[in-house]
Amino acid sequence: MAQLIKLEDYISRYEWDPYKYPSRFIRLKREQWDQLHAQRERDIESATVMQEETISQAEQEESFFKKWFRRKKDNLEAENPEPETERIFGRNLARLSETELKHFFLDHLFPIQLKWATSTVTEVSFVKRSYERDRRLKYFLQRFPDTFLIMYYPIFNIRKAPIECEIIMITPLGIEIIASIEKKPGVRIIAGDERKWTLEDGERSEMILNPAISLKRTEHVVRSILSAEGVEFPIRKTILAEKNQIIYTTEPYQIDIIDELRYPEWFEEKRKLNTPLKSLQLKSVAALLGQTRTNAVKRPEWEEDKPYMNAPDDRDITVKAEQS
Repeated sequence: MAQLIKLEDYISRYEWDPYKYPSRFIRLKREQWDQLHAQRERDIESATVMQEETISQAEQEESFFKKWFRRKKDNLEAENPEPETERIFGRNLARLSETELKHFFLDHLFPIQLKWATSTVTEVSFVKRSYERDRRLKYFLQRFPDTFLIMYYPIFNIRKAPIECEIIMITPLGIEIIASIEKKPGVRIIAGDERKWTLEDGERSEMILNPAISLKRTEHVVRSILSAEGVEFPIRKTILAEKNQIIYTTEPYQIDIIDELRYPEWFEEKRKLNTPLKSLQLKSVAALLGQTRTNAVKRPEWEEDKPYMNAPDDRDITVKAEQS
């Protein structure tokens, strides 16, 4: 699953150390997956034991002595209960198929991703609750490889002015700036002039701003930041409409149009990219995060007027901490 390194202007722990946290998240994910599988094995074993006990009780009739002895045993266990095995993931996993287990795991990690993208050990941002249900955000985080680093509608400070940008996907091979158009199936998108496009839904139609405009603005911001830092990394621009057809006579200059016809090939190409994190990729991340706008407040435990001394950020990324 991809990593959310910046969400609007919320504070992100990736800003603290963009070279360290991407690999830490990958390690955290693997640890959580191993723990999930371990819990599932325990749940399956417990379910099997309970089923065998139920069958055994149904097949044989217990004597009075056995019933009396069991009652005494149950009373003793009630007075001295054994500690339960810690259930990290909060539910019984025995009945989940492998596919259901993967979906459960992705949904379990989603709040952790939001936490990493909206807080640090010392500071926290006030997050819109709508992001907890943002289908498009979940799509980008849950459907792409671990080494894809996502800036979701980031806001940059350029000459002290805030500039809102499109989705930026930083892969090991380059940067892809994406303008996502999400309409219900059947709506046709007609590429018009340089300013307006048309949405057609049966006999109804409406105008939208040409997405190429925001793509070019975002590209200009990204290129200027990378150039100032001396970083050269390939940049692509994409208009994405996975459920709709985009009709155009001439494809916009240096912009890929990915509609419902071209989407499967585009998506499969991304999914198959099994490449580790690259140093040039992380340099690009560091350069871009260094110019983003950030709004945050200190956590209550850091409100006291004390000198800041090497905050123990490691404590905030342990597996147990992420369950809090």
